[in-house]
Amino acid sequence: MSEFLVFETDEFLGRLQRLPSRDAALVRRKLSDYVYPQLKKAPCFGKNIKKLRRYDPDTWRYRIGRFRLFYSMDSEDGVIYMLTIDQRKDAYR
Repeated sequence: MSEFLVFETDEFLGRLQRLPSRDAALVRRKLSDYVYPQLKKAPCFGKNIKKLRRYDPDTWRYRIGRFRLFYSMDSEDGVIYMLTIDQRKDAYR
């Protein structure tokens, strides 16, 4: 498979919109400059990527500073689904 496609769910977009403007600008810049290019090439590997245990379907998290981005993927269709984004203090509750 060449590159994965990234699909932003409504939940993800809504959470991104509700972030304070300063944080949202930082996260959007990181998404476009680092996160999406990396996920398109190797969605399971990287120093900021960790597979979460006991999730069905399989879910990964990407660390962006104090924020955690959660995503799942469909390897057959080559699609990554951006599920949600949260501050670390709220992400694992």
